Amino acid sequence: MPFLSSLNISASGMTAQRLRLDIASQNISNMETTRTEDGTPYRRKMVVFQEEKQDFRTALRRAESGIYGDRNPGGVVVTEIAEDPSDFEMVYDPQHPDADENGYVAMPNVDLIKETTDAMAATHAYTANITAFNAIKLMAQKALEIGK
Repeated sequence: MPFLSSLNISASGMTAQRLRLDIASQNISNMETTRTEDGTPYRRKMVVFQEEKQDFRTALRRAESGIYGDRNPGGVVVTEIAEDPSDFEMVYDPQHPDADENGYVAMPNVDLIKETTDAMAATHAYTANITAFNAIKLMAQKALEIGK
């Protein structure tokens, strides 16, 4: 694996964690949305990550032929933004315009504590990727200074 491709790995992590933070923010902002375009309450969204890697055989063939940098050798990709299938919370509020005949309103399945925790975890992971990115960048700068 080429030395500087590690920058791509950290960058993919930062991109994925930024999306995770965006989705957590979207969930929090829709905590009270009882009606979406399809007439149902907002359903919590979750980001699904997958490791991006190439198998050893492919990496070996590329290294033997001197091909570097045209494919990310690792990192993470977002494969899906899935909806949380958990049930909606039923709240008694007969005055609400979306209340059923018994006075209950289906509220979104968004939990503020879960979303805050997820946002904090995404922030910490993003910061860790920045730290790794900066360390790699510093090593590259020091390597260039060796030739002076």
